[in-house]
Amino acid sequence: MPNASPRRVALLAPMPSELRPLVRRLELTRSALGDLPVHAGTVGEVEVVATRTGMGTASAAEVTRQVLDAATVDHLCIVGIAGGLRPDVEIGTVVVPDTVIDHATGAEYHPRPFGDALPEGTILTSNDLLDNDVLDGFRERGVVAVDMETAAVGAICEARGCSWSAVRSISDRTVDGTVSDEVFRLAKPDGSPNLGASLRYLLTRPWRIPALVRLARDATVAAGAAAAAAAHACHELA
Repeated sequence: MPNASPRRVALLAPMPSELRPLVRRLELTRSALGDLPVHAGTVGEVEVVATRTGMGTASAAEVTRQVLDAATVDHLCIVGIAGGLRPDVEIGTVVVPDTVIDHATGAEYHPRPFGDALPEGTILTSNDLLDNDVLDGFRERGVVAVDMETAAVGAICEARGCSWSAVRSISDRTVDGTVSDEVFRLAKPDGSPNLGASLRYLLTRPWRIPALVRLARDATVAAGAAAAAAAHACHELA
């Protein structure tokens, strides 16, 4: 982090389920940052704003731009869930990476410390579900988790000279095969539930209901863990 303590921190969460625990833990209220709807509040003398990016790199990049265009931000953090690449990593394990790889371009980005958590480990960002052969190669490179937004956020922040970090928590393991393209389509691009797709999926694949219930439960645990870590970091800055 820069020597000066940050006065405004922006927290970005891809989905509503990832934003809600942040809002609750930091006691944020509805507000606006320019034309962008946010939740805002203070932790000590630090102003905190939080908003949702939606899923995927394009949406994450656009919202990051909007936040940085609308206000002076001293530190920006992307907070949410991620898929684990190691079978021995527990659900809810928090990853604060020191390196983020963009699968589409191969570019690497380097988050800064946030609070008292020292960045460690590598996360991969991809808009697509990757097959096991590809993931095995990244496992061998030390990648511990995969998500859909972090590299895009890092690219914008580093281009703008804004200090940034990522707090991700493991919600599923790619080796379990629970998450598929069909499961991804159960959420809209903004991260809200796609009720029509969900109903069709459950009616045609009722045997998958227990797995989806477990996935939803684990995602809730992971989102809460990520929000708790990010909230703790904000209090460390206060």
